[in-house]
Amino acid sequence: MSILFQWSGKTRLGAIQSGELAANSKEEVIAYLRRQNIIPTAIAPKPKALFKNPFAGKVKDKDLVVFTRQFATMIDAGLPLVQALDILSRQTENKILAKAIGNIKVDVEGGSTFADALRKHTKVFSDLYANMVAAGEAGGILDTILGRLAVYIEKAMKLKRKVKGAMIYPSFIIAAAIIVVAIIMVFVVPTFAKMFVQLGGILPLPTRIVIGISNFLGGPGGLAILAAIAGLAIFIVQFRKTENGRKITDRILLKLPVVGMLLRKVAIAKFTSTLGTLIGSGVPILDGLNITAKTSGNKIVEEAILNVREAVTAGKTVAEPLAEAKLFPPMVTQMIAVGESTGALETMLNKIAEFYDEEVDTAVANLTSLIEPVLIVFLGVTVGFIVISMYLPIFKLIQLVK
Repeated sequence: MSILFQWSGKTRLGAIQSGELAANSKEEVIAYLRRQNIIPTAIAPKPKALFKNPFAGKVKDKDLVVFTRQFATMIDAGLPLVQALDILSRQTENKILAKAIGNIKVDVEGGSTFADALRKHTKVFSDLYANMVAAGEAGGILDTILGRLAVYIEKAMKLKRKVKGAMIYPSFIIAAAIIVVAIIMVFVVPTFAKMFVQLGGILPLPTRIVIGISNFLGGPGGLAILAAIAGLAIFIVQFRKTENGRKITDRILLKLPVVGMLLRKVAIAKFTSTLGTLIGSGVPILDGLNITAKTSGNKIVEEAILNVREAVTAGKTVAEPLAEAKLFPPMVTQMIAVGESTGALETMLNKIAEFYDEEVDTAVANLTSLIEPVLIVFLGVTVGFIVISMYLPIFKLIQLVK
């Protein structure tokens, strides 16, 4: 993992220079400075900030796609690597990405390969990106690989948006339903309750139940429920930060009735798309499986892919251990087996990815269409019960007056 070093030194003419460099060790910084004809006088790791700015800029996938496409066009047009990096470092709007490109340009000028320079900026460029670039440099098809990378990142962005859409919409609807019911119970029902107390008499059972719940939510009981929900949320977040907690929660998510099926389809689409892109770019199968496991986003899926990697190292095919894991449907493993036996694994993986991209769309639509009527029924029954409960004493009073 690279560390950000602060350095200062003197040129041969005696001019003092300073700057920052991401490197794996102090020796690497010294070697870099010597290549630049700078005599180092001080090198130290940059101290970490005590407080991180939550609003600090990040490199978005969209920025990365634009950079990759522009860079591929420049390389294809015959521009030298350093010149293309220099142009992009000056015209890129995202400051973090621009700074990273500038540092990469300096490293490449110093004799480093483009892929090795990328590996120093792990927060901006993933292992997948660096490995594909390395394969492109080795094969002399860097512009083609960069084009594939841009397409892959765009597909990953679309998949991410689909999953977010599937999760955000139901969450928003459920939250809105809970807020509506809570407002009625905390603010509307007490008004009726005061009126009924002034009228006197024994209230019907449904009315007493609603008023009792309203009193509970409006008093310390409501605060206790809010505190319990907040405590549970904090516990789950902290629990997921542990290795065991991540495994347990990811396993539970995959077994949920509707959401679990959606997450499985997302995992299949991501696995096949990533591995297909890596193999097609000339990345070795073992490296491809390792990168795919790290980018899976689910601990159970990651373990399954790493087990596949171990089995492939031992001489087995990809399809055999994948079928034993029982995580992916038989259709997927059989298609992968056919792809391996015919030497068209990349083509088969891309076909599976396309199919499951459409399946994710269908699953998202099904989730939305399923949750809408359930919530409408829930709101209708709940609000209807509250309204009837509040009007029952009034109906009874009218009968007594008659």
